[in-house]
Amino acid sequence: MIDPVVAKIQSHPKYLELRRARNSLGWMLTLLMLVVYYGYIALIAFNKPFLAQPIGAGVTTLGIPIGMFVIVFTIVITGIYVRRANSTYDDLTRDILKDVAK
Repeated sequence: MIDPVVAKIQSHPKYLELRRARNSLGWMLTLLMLVVYYGYIALIAFNKPFLAQPIGAGVTTLGIPIGMFVIVFTIVITGIYVRRANSTYDDLTRDILKDVAK
């Protein structure tokens, strides 16, 4: 049996807006992460000579900064989601709870 408060929240227009916005951002960021991560793995698997190119006169290869980019990219997209969740999504949640509590 569904709680009447839960049913009220699930039918609220702002809840539907919240779900739609959160899901679309989540899927977009997931897709970007998959492309970046599996692109790097594909480079490792299929084009090792490209990643093995030295940078300058040192021993560092091109694969190191690209790998660091993957790590930093992960942190950045996590920050993007957290920032959106702490602003837009929290505001919508607050509005929904305020309306439902009436």
